[in-house]
Amino acid sequence: MGVIGDPIAHSLSPLLHNAAFDALGLDWVSVAFPVGAGSTAAALEGMRAMKIAGLSVTMPHKEQAYEAMDDTTEVARRLGAVNCVTWRDGALVGDSTDGEGFLAALRRAAGFDPGARRCLVIGAGGAARAVILALAEAGAAEVVVVNRTPARAEAAAALAGKAGRVGSGVDVVDAELVVQATPLGMTRGEGSVSDELPIDVDALHVGQVVADLVYHPRLTPLLEVATARGAVAVGGVGMLVHQGALALERWTGLVAPVEAMWAAVQARPSA
Repeated sequence: MGVIGDPIAHSLSPLLHNAAFDALGLDWVSVAFPVGAGSTAAALEGMRAMKIAGLSVTMPHKEQAYEAMDDTTEVARRLGAVNCVTWRDGALVGDSTDGEGFLAALRRAAGFDPGARRCLVIGAGGAARAVILALAEAGAAEVVVVNRTPARAEAAAALAGKAGRVGSGVDVVDAELVVQATPLGMTRGEGSVSDELPIDVDALHVGQVVADLVYHPRLTPLLEVATARGAVAVGGVGMLVHQGALALERWTGLVAPVEAMWAAVQARPSA
């Protein structure tokens, strides 16, 4: 099995899944496939032709992969995106494990339960939508979506039903959970990427949980600021591990060895 994306060289998915296969005694292997934008359907046809058991899907392919599926789960249909593809009885079945994986990561890293809490999500792409839906289904009192494109923000906020609304950077002050769900911070250029976020990072404060879905680098500019201002910082590795564990269970039908996957990440030098 493998993972497709662009960029993909930094991906820890093969490391996680190969550690899991070793722990389970499975003669499986995971590799990273660099697939450029616009080649999603071709890559999935390759999966079909070679009968690859499973694929993780990351940016920029989640929405295009959804369109290429033979069947999808209810969560994937609501999101219009997939991050997990399973070869099942000759068909490609798409699912999204991002939201469930994110909630598991929150519980592990911060003991945070979104129920009746005020949450703010930055972004409206595939990962952001998965988080928005998961927070709403976990009973969040409010899910505020901040995005530079108003129409995309409205569509994303609608996933949260009555709890969802479009907000702005000033809403960060009242949020108990702030989630950065865009690629910003993935690489460091000149100056701080946190300056590019559509929120006032100086408004972060003690009592908040600030999560960044980016895991390369593991300490993003946003998390640096959040930590300095006394918030609880949650990096993107946790979501990666837990969504990957859920995907592995779809592919193999076995319980994922989550601790072995965590150990593999912790042994890898951080970037």
